Amino acid sequence: MKLTLHIWRQPDPKSKGSFVRYDIDEVNPDMSFLEMLDVLNERLTRDGEDPVAFDHDCREGICGTCGVVINGRAHGPRERTTCCQLHMRSFEDGDVLWIEPWRAKAFPVIKDLIVDRKSFDRIIAAGGYISAPTGSAPDANAIPVPKEDADLAMDAAACIGCGACVAACPNASAMLFTAAKVAQFARLPQGQPERYDRVKAMVWQMDLEGFGNCTNHGECTAVCPKAISLETIAQLNRDYLKATLRADRRIVEEAGVE
Repeated sequence: MKLTLHIWRQPDPKSKGSFVRYDIDEVNPDMSFLEMLDVLNERLTRDGEDPVAFDHDCREGICGTCGVVINGRAHGPRERTTCCQLHMRSFEDGDVLWIEPWRAKAFPVIKDLIVDRKSFDRIIAAGGYISAPTGSAPDANAIPVPKEDADLAMDAAACIGCGACVAACPNASAMLFTAAKVAQFARLPQGQPERYDRVKAMVWQMDLEGFGNCTNHGECTAVCPKAISLETIAQLNRDYLKATLRADRRIVEEAGVE
């Protein structure tokens, strides 16, 4: 296959970036998208040029490290597929591909296609935990959990934190990511002690990081490689409203107002 690649090149966060054209004709249809970039980088290295910087780790759709926008769509044209799982047979011989990093204020570009996603780590650190004591794993049936709740919690926990939802959202909102991290605990007994403090802390941190507000466009779930449902956002909104009402009630009680 022969492809024309327009790849965003930016040497560092402070420099101005631009698209650079590369023509590549040694593309095997069975390569993954990242393997195609590997082939390009091998050529650039042989020619004494700076290879394209991009994130990758497991290359199995698990770690959430990889992620670029391909022709305007996060992770490329296939649904429920990360860049490392995207095969070049998804494209046609002679195609022109525009490849760029996630675009969001909260995801500053480090170099080329690599962005800084530590803002996600800080959202998790703000409340994505439970106060269960450490030790050996309890018996599977020690705490009964209804199957529906377990299934919904597992669906939310499938989020790999890749950031595609932010890149696709017109507002650069991290609501789907944050909601997934809230919802995975909200349905389980182990998540109840910090449930309402958790949602307030994580939403506050999300806003502090500079992500936009959710206006229900639904672009986030459309590009999510794990198909995280908008129901998780509804769960977050319900819990956040309850947390706010509980806080208001506590203030009234402490003030002794009848």
